[in-house]
Amino acid sequence: MIRLATKDERTVVDHSLALLELIFEGRDSLPVTVELWDGTRWPDETPWPATLVLKSPGALRRMFRSGTEKGLAEAFLAGFFDVTGDLEAACALAGVLADLPDRGMAHRIRLIAHLRRLPAETEGAALRGAPISRLGGRHSLERDRQSVGFHYDVSNDFYRLWLDPRMVYSCAYFGGADDTLAAAQEAKLDLLCRKLRLKSGDRLLDVGCGWGGLALYAAQHYGVEVTGVTLSLPQAEAAAERARKAGLADRVRIERMDYRELEPDGPFDAIVSVGMSEHVGRDHLGAYFGKLRDLLRPRGVLLNHAIGQGARPRRASGPSFIDSYVFPDGDIPAIPVVLAAAESAGLEIRDVENLREHYCLTLRHWVRRLEASHAQALQFVEESTYRIWRLYMAASAHGFDRGYLSIYQALLSRPDEDGRSDLPLRRSDWYAD
Repeated sequence: MIRLATKDERTVVDHSLALLELIFEGRDSLPVTVELWDGTRWPDETPWPATLVLKSPGALRRMFRSGTEKGLAEAFLAGFFDVTGDLEAACALAGVLADLPDRGMAHRIRLIAHLRRLPAETEGAALRGAPISRLGGRHSLERDRQSVGFHYDVSNDFYRLWLDPRMVYSCAYFGGADDTLAAAQEAKLDLLCRKLRLKSGDRLLDVGCGWGGLALYAAQHYGVEVTGVTLSLPQAEAAAERARKAGLADRVRIERMDYRELEPDGPFDAIVSVGMSEHVGRDHLGAYFGKLRDLLRPRGVLLNHAIGQGARPRRASGPSFIDSYVFPDGDIPAIPVVLAAAESAGLEIRDVENLREHYCLTLRHWVRRLEASHAQALQFVEESTYRIWRLYMAASAHGFDRGYLSIYQALLSRPDEDGRSDLPLRRSDWYAD
């Protein structure tokens, strides 16, 4: 990092403070304070939930020079600034960036002038970006395999540090904010099984089965035979080993394959897809639901559990941090787009439930557990990777809390030729003790 003489440093401090006034103008309620590299605090010494700690005189220039969410995230990932306290609260910075264009050209010119008076920084830590753009057509089989591997093949040991004991990597289901993560995840697995109305002897397809948490639970508690598929080799190997150790290898079959490669060996009674259709792409949802419909018996049911655009979509500023460093090629369309695709494939919409508050609580558990395991995490991943996961989960919690993101469970059925689905008139069995 650059070292400045005392006089020069004082000048840079003044420009940094002026820049902060410009960036946060009219944002008195933003729950952050800023600590400069020399200990100066802005706007004052009042404690706030989060503190942005600038590591060097050029940190602000690195943070805001691109004017994009991705550029701000990259400055954090590379270590030019840190956040102490509540990282989720600090994620409100993305909203500040998105609003900057509305402040007019004069404001932008002043901001750029102060940025240019700050020193340029050398490169920080190397970042693990997604090399997906070089791998062929978007959502081709090979590119999807690489995209999924980029996120899920980081390290089973890394994920094990902060997930629940079943390693369920999706929204939990809370009865109250005091529920443990493990209890809430088990409640979610049971809710899925109840919505599918599984019974002993049923054949269940789990699309995007992850580390096998749902497949094992359904086999153990509902007596079903499960086929689980995932594109991640470490996930597939771990899930198969867990099934073997649980004595369920005869009822839980795990395959590393794309759902498009599934060949029916008899129709499934039920299909569940949890956190997978976000990887499909909205232009391919019709084919996705069509494939699953063909694998489902008449009067069978399909539950699609996926993140979607919230009712208050936030305007993004430039390229996406998530697409570059977390979920390449991910897509989260609004729920009407998803349901229209399902209907076009011949599936009937029977129930839709929004669980966004539950995902906010889930993500907060994950962030706290990851932060508490920082030293252990560095045994399995680089510091920048730890920062990527910490930031993406905190930012996602912020998004669910504010309504920018939602999570939907859509129960769909395949009626027979006479239009019958054989579903009960009421849902009371879903919630029976």
